[in-house]
Amino acid sequence: MPADLAVIGLGHLGLPLAQAATAAGIGTLGYDPDPHAAALTGTDGPLSAAELRRLLSAGFRTTTDPTALGRVRTAVICAPTPLGEDRALDLTAIADAARTLAAQLRPHTTVILESSAYPGATEEFLRPLLEAGSGLVAGRDFHLACSPGRHDPGNRTHRYANTPKVIGGLTPACTEAAAAFYSRLTDKVVRARGPREAETAKLLETNYRHVNIALMNEMAVFCHDIGVDLWDVIRCAETKPFGFQSFRPGPGVGGHAAPVDPNYLSYKGRSLGYPLRMVELAQEVNGRMPRYVIQRCATLLNEHGKSARGARILLLGVTYKPDVGDLAGSPAWEIASRLMELGAHITYHDPYVHRWTVLDRPVPRADSLYDSAAAADLTVLLQPHRTYDLQGLSVKAQLLLDTRGATPTGAAHRL
Repeated sequence: MPADLAVIGLGHLGLPLAQAATAAGIGTLGYDPDPHAAALTGTDGPLSAAELRRLLSAGFRTTTDPTALGRVRTAVICAPTPLGEDRALDLTAIADAARTLAAQLRPHTTVILESSAYPGATEEFLRPLLEAGSGLVAGRDFHLACSPGRHDPGNRTHRYANTPKVIGGLTPACTEAAAAFYSRLTDKVVRARGPREAETAKLLETNYRHVNIALMNEMAVFCHDIGVDLWDVIRCAETKPFGFQSFRPGPGVGGHAAPVDPNYLSYKGRSLGYPLRMVELAQEVNGRMPRYVIQRCATLLNEHGKSARGARILLLGVTYKPDVGDLAGSPAWEIASRLMELGAHITYHDPYVHRWTVLDRPVPRADSLYDSAAAADLTVLLQPHRTYDLQGLSVKAQLLLDTRGATPTGAAHRL
């Protein structure tokens, strides 16, 4: 199948895009400079092994050869944009993708940025790299647009086709070129005024969740301290038919967007000379939750005559969200590492994760979930995967801390 689309970056954005495009009959090429990523050999990615097999059998192919990028009409940059060790923005992968693409860029190609970035990145960061490396002018010789990724791994209701795609082009013609492409993949495209509006829409979406989750996390601590069942409070509050949307607390935020995107927005605010206080406070509150879980673990063990040092603790569900195998940004890592530093003996169970390393040490994986829960001094439910029988688990476990409010009322200690 000849390639009409190049997906640059075969991670949590690139592979779902390739899956949707291939299903729509678009000849799709995946490019990644990492041979391991290009070989699609990862086991904890956004697609299952069966989905990858179907994708390849449908004609999708991958390459590490950049010259292949010069033979497509549309190129979508899905490079990862993590935070550096100092929590500063790391756009290295976007820069590398831009330089590689620019060397092969032909006139009339449509280039789209899906990677998360700060408002203005498409125009201020990506555009100069593409123009300098190609000798072409964006908006005149080739189309340039931003359409932030909206993929939600594990969501069985909202998939690529029925999730509207926001598009902001450098010029109206750029917007229409990108809209023509995405109209082949999704039922609805939403035209933003420009790339900055599209970039900022993504950050608003993420921070809306981030701030509301922070509110629930703060309420969780408060309600526990005053002896109020927050989960019952939420149940009651969500019956209000207007003015309230339900969010729930947890052991911390994870994923590719929630721990990262707020930094992009606060970074832009600081560059203008003032902080975005609500965003930064939400980060602070959510960032404290793994430590709060450790505190609750230690307290529960003490109440039952045990110390964290030497305690056998089983962690259930170590991925960043239910029913996916992705570990990106999962709070489970910090929780496990802090418990190990306290001297606890940690094991884990997760149907989607067969090997897990914390502090450069492999964490033993429990073979028998219920036998392991019965043997552990404390079982901590971090992610309520659908495969878990939570009623049975609450009966078997000696001591159970439910950080998600997923167990039956009264069956466990809740966050």
